[in-house]
Amino acid sequence: MPTYDYRPGLGNAAAYQVSSQPYLTSSLTVPASGSDPMEISFPYVTKFIVITNNTPVGGANIPLRFGISAAGVKGLINNNYGILNNGQSFEADFRVTKIYLMSDDGNQPTASVIAGLTGIDQRNLVNNWSGSAGVG
Repeated sequence: MPTYDYRPGLGNAAAYQVSSQPYLTSSLTVPASGSDPMEISFPYVTKFIVITNNTPVGGANIPLRFGISAAGVKGLINNNYGILNNGQSFEADFRVTKIYLMSDDGNQPTASVIAGLTGIDQRNLVNNWSGSAGVG
C-alpha cells in the first residue's frame, strides 16, 4: 500500500486561505544607497508583506527603496524597486521568500516589515522570482 506525504505547495490554494503565521521585525536601520541592500529572508513563503519607512515625518525626508531582488533594488536591472517616503507603507499579497531594503540616498532610514507566512517551505520557491520579467 503506497504512503502519501501531503505537504502544502505553491499551487495549493488552501495554504493561502488559512490564517498565516505572523512575522514581525522593526527598528531596522537600512543601509545607505551604494552599499549592499539589507536582505530580509523568510523561513516560509509569504502570503502578504507590509513594508514601512519608520523615519519620522516632519524631519528630513529619507526615502527607502524596497524590492524582490538585490540587483533590482540596487538599480542594476531597470530600477526594479519601489520607494517609500517617511511614514509611508506598502502592502501586497506577494508570495516571496526574500525582500531587499536600501536607502534611496546617502542617509539611513529606519523600517519595519510585517509578513504573513504560509506553511510552504522556502525551498519550494526557487530563486525568489529573481530574473523574472519586471522583478530584476
